[in-house]
Amino acid sequence: MGTGRARALPLALALLLACSDVAVVAAQGTERIQGSAGDVLEDDPVGRLKVYVYELPPKYNKNILAKDSRCLKHMFATEIFIHRFLLSSAVQTLNPEEADWFYTPVYTTCDLTPWGHPLTTKSPRMMRSAIQYISKRWPYWNRTEGADHFFVTPHDFGACFYFQEAKAIERGVLPVLCRATLVQTFGQKHHACLKEGSITIPPYTPPHKMRTHLVPPETPRSIFVYFRGLFYDTSNDPEGGYYARGARASVWENFKSNPMFDISTDHPPTYYEDMQRSVFCLCPLGWAPWSPRLVEAVVFGCIPVIIADDIVLPFADAIPWEEIGVFVAEDDVTKLDTILTSIPMEEILRKQRLLANPSMKQAMLFPQPAEPRDAFHQILNGLARKLPHGKGVFLKPGQKVLNWTEGDPADLKPW
Repeated sequence: MGTGRARALPLALALLLACSDVAVVAAQGTERIQGSAGDVLEDDPVGRLKVYVYELPPKYNKNILAKDSRCLKHMFATEIFIHRFLLSSAVQTLNPEEADWFYTPVYTTCDLTPWGHPLTTKSPRMMRSAIQYISKRWPYWNRTEGADHFFVTPHDFGACFYFQEAKAIERGVLPVLCRATLVQTFGQKHHACLKEGSITIPPYTPPHKMRTHLVPPETPRSIFVYFRGLFYDTSNDPEGGYYARGARASVWENFKSNPMFDISTDHPPTYYEDMQRSVFCLCPLGWAPWSPRLVEAVVFGCIPVIIADDIVLPFADAIPWEEIGVFVAEDDVTKLDTILTSIPMEEILRKQRLLANPSMKQAMLFPQPAEPRDAFHQILNGLARKLPHGKGVFLKPGQKVLNWTEGDPADLKPW
């Protein structure tokens, strides 16, 4: 089921969809996001906050990156690019006394295996060490124990720093970060690894790479449902059923022979072009609820079909996910064909018009250099909306809240 099938699909779809009152079309024009969400999306954070960037020894960031440049390309690269962005941003202040927020640039996901997967075994020790460093050299951490500090923790399960969910839940968020604000990719309601008050961001997907694959906007969307990726992770889940909580396996078993579904484990060179020729793009959970496909779907105007119960989506106060996407419960995957073919045509067209809004696409990307209203600026908007800090964040002289010895004993080892 490769790209040949996608090319042969229009006739089959035309016949099939004629019977279901759904046509394969692409909406013309764009639609502005109305109300408070649209206003938030278009906010300019400059002048609304000041950020002080701590200067750390290079062992916490630059030296790690120098050992493995692949860190600049993987989906957790936001921790690197946010650091670079802040150093050239108008919100940066060199005077910590006037700062609203303090940022500690630690690259916790840049220790990669030969296969490019992050090793997070050292991450908690690295983070604790960096916090000890700033607490000894500046007074600002100690006066709030981090309540006016933010950290970027873009790993699968954020500041739980483990790739398997059960172990991540057992570890919990690194205790020394309990007063800080986390900027993290992971987001799932009522989960041990989602800290209250976190700013949930999209994973990093290379903007320049996607922009080189843009097709003319009038290109027909001749693929009804599209997905490329794993259905079973046999190397990490040999018995099946645990990976993606069985949702991806269910997609494959139920729709691998359905002509409306162009799904495969192949990753063709026309992947980005195919998404732009698709009406719906499946965005099922994997080991974590989120996926880079969410970013790709929004950028390419393909209606995201989000299959991840209780997911907390990026910049949810600025992007109207309920209006641009389709949410399908994990238990309802077997009904995907019925759910998608029953969506009224006008609703499909409106979702496409909203997705065509340039501000929507921009908010999902981390371009270099930064651009107005991009994901960098949405993070700053999120930080600005948390100001001013309440008086309760500042500790009295000698007061302590955090227990520095709390957590996994291995995390206490020096780094």
